[in-house]
Amino acid sequence: MFKGKKITAGISGGIAAYKAAELVSWMKQNGAEVSVAMTKNATEFITPLTLKALSGRPVAVDIMDTSSDWHVPHVDLAACDLLLLAPATANLLAKAAHGLADDLLSATILASRAPVLCAPAMHTDMYNNPSTQENLRILQERGWSFIDPGWGRLACGAMGQGRLADVAEIKEAIRAALSEGPLKGKRVLVTAGPTYEYIDPVRFVGNRSSGKMGFAMAEAAHAAGAEVVLVAGPTTLADPPGIRVEHVVSAQEMYDAVWREYANSDIVIMAAAVSDYRPDHMEACKMKKGGEQSLQLVRTQDILASLGEKKGEHFLVGFAAETNDLLAYAQDKLERKHLDMIVANDVSQAGAGFDGDTNIVTALYPRDGQLLRRDYPLQTKKAAARQIIELISALLPPSEENKI
Repeated sequence: MFKGKKITAGISGGIAAYKAAELVSWMKQNGAEVSVAMTKNATEFITPLTLKALSGRPVAVDIMDTSSDWHVPHVDLAACDLLLLAPATANLLAKAAHGLADDLLSATILASRAPVLCAPAMHTDMYNNPSTQENLRILQERGWSFIDPGWGRLACGAMGQGRLADVAEIKEAIRAALSEGPLKGKRVLVTAGPTYEYIDPVRFVGNRSSGKMGFAMAEAAHAAGAEVVLVAGPTTLADPPGIRVEHVVSAQEMYDAVWREYANSDIVIMAAAVSDYRPDHMEACKMKKGGEQSLQLVRTQDILASLGEKKGEHFLVGFAAETNDLLAYAQDKLERKHLDMIVANDVSQAGAGFDGDTNIVTALYPRDGQLLRRDYPLQTKKAAARQIIELISALLPPSEENKI
């Protein structure tokens, strides 16, 4: 799948360096030309000879090395289709964020114009340190893609977030990064799941959304080559591999998260079932049984409408879950909120309700002054999501380089 692709694998000095062997071997077996750049500390955990045998190419460690086939090692290594950093230590991230180039790998990063896919790995306290978090933010703003570290037992024996992401997750991210899919180069923002509006510390107003359709949309966009951010309300679903997930609870938290990501997004898919109302205040303590209680509700902010008011060049997709007059409500929402498409489903239909793995949807979208309709029959939510993403891809205006 990677035939003709040049990948530079950068390995820095953490215990997870041994896992790079599987990644290098897998990329090579799938047709990539894999070159390896290591820090000297990384060689304490895995030998260059191992990686040379797996990649079939010389392994670079010393920026001054003239004994191999490299002309100028860090410049040659920088010329690639993907720069994979796994594991990336806190030290390597700090160097990259601040433009330091005092060893082979940091110099390669500074010289490269290739997309960067980075899998950090370090002790929990180092990962959560404000300096590291600021470095991650800087690099993300520069276009780096990250595979967040996993949670579990660390090399020191402590439990926490910081261990290298699962190799399967990294492989999926590599596939997506090198994908030539129709959304390659696009940034997609997806919302999913319900929101909970708390009455007191244990009770809330919410809905039955499972988040499955929104998660399927995020995965389908990712498979189509897009860089995806998923803003997810409370669900039981695992974070999709290769996708950055922001977890929220309330409508206000979702509103804030969406607006943080909106400016940097090309396509926005609002699949979440956001609460329309919230209690006018939250009780500080659990309410006890007593006489009749009344609950005063106030409107939450309409996230989709607020986006439509400042739509700009975004391609904006809404969802409408209804129990009657499906198309009339969907068309009204499409026009009133200035959407490019709306995906509607009647949740009272068998196979199309909340919680299930299947759906029946209809897409409405304006085209050349007409309102067009695309019906999708009963199928899995993942299959429906793939077809909707295909339709979105077809409706996008041509990019500048494809214009005549």
